[in-house]
Amino acid sequence: MILLQRLRSLIFLVCLPLVTAGVCLAALADFRISSNDAARAQIYPRLWAKILTRMAGIRVRVTGMENIDPQATYVFAGNHCSQLDIYSFQGYFPHDFRWIAKKELFDVPIFGAAMRKVGFISIDRTRGRKALKSLNLAAERIGAGSSVLIFPEGTRSKDGRLHPFKAGAILLAIRSGVPIVPVGFNNASRLLPKGKLLPSSGEIVIRIGHPIPTEKYTPKEKQALAAILHDKVAELLDPIHLPKEEPHPLKNG
Repeated sequence: MILLQRLRSLIFLVCLPLVTAGVCLAALADFRISSNDAARAQIYPRLWAKILTRMAGIRVRVTGMENIDPQATYVFAGNHCSQLDIYSFQGYFPHDFRWIAKKELFDVPIFGAAMRKVGFISIDRTRGRKALKSLNLAAERIGAGSSVLIFPEGTRSKDGRLHPFKAGAILLAIRSGVPIVPVGFNNASRLLPKGKLLPSSGEIVIRIGHPIPTEKYTPKEKQALAAILHDKVAELLDPIHLPKEEPHPLKNG
């Protein structure tokens, strides 16, 4: 059984770049022979993710879809503890959405062109006017009807637990003016923790919470919204993903 799992994991790792390149080329070819329909093109990133999760023996279950309007635009915000968060959400989350990716990825041959074609949103992570302009353009895209997923922690959690949210990601939701929806990714860190290359088979459970309106928040209140969102995401997580409780200063006195 262990040997079979290792073989499956190795096949996943070897096929990852091949599947990615193949799906990107298929998407670009489709755009050449048909209309530039970004909504229709979402079948390609969804196919990409489903192929990879199935190769790794990973099952995905999504709960809480009744909490959102399938026709509405949202900023989805979740914990980030594994690379599998991306595959599971892309492959099995039924709501139409786009990814926000750093602008450098759009310069990668074939991959970057495919990202543009399917409507992914570029954002500049540097500081200064370019970054602010990039943020405003992304907010306009979202406000015009493009739902997105963000990971407010900024990077993958090393221990699989929820960490504080960075307010910059929350600012994007405030400026777009659309509700922000808490998302909880469960068990992904056990199957593929940060720093590991070979995934284990198993089930990932994605829980969708209730939308949080953003209209009443100003950019100066991004920290307050980040704290509320953090608590809402925590409510969607299994205990192993919850932040460690800090010891009370009086208890050690």
